[in-house]
Amino acid sequence: MPAKKAADSGKAAVKKVAAGRGAAKAPASKAPASEARTSKGAAARKPESRTALVRRARRINRELAEIYPYAHPELDFENPFQLVVATVLSAQTTDLRVNQTTPALFAKYPTPEDLAAADPEEVEEILRPTGFFRAKTKSVMGLSKALVEEFDGEVPGRLEDLVKLPGVGRKTAFVVLGNAFGRPGITVDTHFQRLVRRWRWTEATEPDKIEAAVGALFPKSDWTMLSHHVIFHGRRICHARKPACGACPIAPLCPAYGEGETDPEKAKKLLKYEKGGFPGQRLNPPQSYLDAGGRPAPPLGAG
Repeated sequence: MPAKKAADSGKAAVKKVAAGRGAAKAPASKAPASEARTSKGAAARKPESRTALVRRARRINRELAEIYPYAHPELDFENPFQLVVATVLSAQTTDLRVNQTTPALFAKYPTPEDLAAADPEEVEEILRPTGFFRAKTKSVMGLSKALVEEFDGEVPGRLEDLVKLPGVGRKTAFVVLGNAFGRPGITVDTHFQRLVRRWRWTEATEPDKIEAAVGALFPKSDWTMLSHHVIFHGRRICHARKPACGACPIAPLCPAYGEGETDPEKAKKLLKYEKGGFPGQRLNPPQSYLDAGGRPAPPLGAG
């Protein structure tokens, strides 16, 4: 079976799965759920010890680091203020839509002082493409006022301060801490929640409990990049509705293998962003992403 054969042959087999060759040995059509469960290897048949779980989780992260050496936050930003605003705006929409919207916002309101003093109706009009624009206007103007009044116009670098800002929860705070200040944090977004449960790292459903459970499996220094690796994989391969199991390089390590398309050729057609040859979400992505074959996203209204 694919998981067993690849596990026996180690990393070489993992890379074969990435190229579609190892996965080609999987059944082309989906088996019934009961049959699929029995084909996922020993991890699916007997309880996994804590030690085995830690080893498997860390190996998955190492494999993802090789697959996505260019993993990064997919919001365009130049400073902590832009990142906290962009992250708040990313609720209930894509990073792409936020990236297409924030250039106009930051061109007109480059500082917390500017945004705090803005005309709400003008801000709403700029933010309209992101959805829920009235609530988001209230949040970003509110956090800007708080930054001016409580933090001298500077984004604080502590979790306890960040979560006091309007519209900023733990997820947003850890995005800012990890990517603007270099302080480790786990970002539990919808992709992260989905994948860690598929991988059986935790059965928790509440973000704070997921954060604690997953954090306990890894050194704190790994948390920020772990978040990027997992989120990148969720956006590109391990999708919510149609995971591309047959094109997944970590299929041998996944207890949920078979929930998605296992035929390698069909699975390849499900790949997104640079894995599928399509533009990414950032208008200004890192050079490492471009070197890996990624393409910048188009600006708002282009194409």
